[in-house]
Amino acid sequence: MGAAHSEDLRSRVVAEVAAGSSRRQAAARFKVSPASAIRWTTLEAQTGSVRARPRGGKSSPLEPHGGWLKDLVAKEPDLTLAEIELRLLDGLGQKITERSIRRFFKRHAISYKKNAARLRADAARRGRSARALEGRPGQP
Repeated sequence: MGAAHSEDLRSRVVAEVAAGSSRRQAAARFKVSPASAIRWTTLEAQTGSVRARPRGGKSSPLEPHGGWLKDLVAKEPDLTLAEIELRLLDGLGQKITERSIRRFFKRHAISYKKNAARLRADAARRGRSARALEGRPGQP
């Protein structure tokens, strides 16, 4: 998505319409889309300004409960995302998806390692090899 047109251009298009031109004629003169000219004149009539509206997405439903969620993860660091999702449903009565929880953690730089038991059972990456054991005393 591109940047918003300048306030100066918007006000010139609206002034042209106020001077008697149609919205489409004003749009053609200033080389903008007719839809933009229509939106800007409507915006000026509603708010008295042609300033661009704020851009951006919506806020997360987890933000008001961020402290509670951070405390939960600090107290029980081995919870999985599915378990956190259930705790949110039980504790706050809100249905939140795992994906939303994951985005919340990423946004707040909360890292978590899960399933520590599986990591212990994993093969060793570095360490003694089988050949190093052959030279030990008492070994055949």
